[in-house]
Amino acid sequence: MIHLTAQTPILIATEPADFRMGIDGLAALCRSRLTHEPRCGILFVFINRNKTMIRTLAYDGTGFWLMTKRLSKGKFQCWPTVNSPVHPFEARQLRQLLSPVKPDLKRSFTAT
Repeated sequence: MIHLTAQTPILIATEPADFRMGIDGLAALCRSRLTHEPRCGILFVFINRNKTMIRTLAYDGTGFWLMTKRLSKGKFQCWPTVNSPVHPFEARQLRQLLSPVKPDLKRSFTAT
């Protein structure tokens, strides 16, 4: 089971991912591009090239979870653009990003 708390480690992949990949492909992407072991307890968040879908990959100790959110219309407007393949995120930022209300997250995504 996935429990999203304030202490949940979350990493956002800053570059779009090929969503034809499933669990194994995204896990390999975590290892190669993001340089993190996908079974380490981190919630990994990916976006597609068109910015219409987000996928999260998590390992709960017994297996992987792959969750997808596809917007009915529009695009995800606020996505971190930093010079790193990954960007740390907080649970509240992820909740804002996934909420139907347009978030004002520009200041939340600045490089630290």
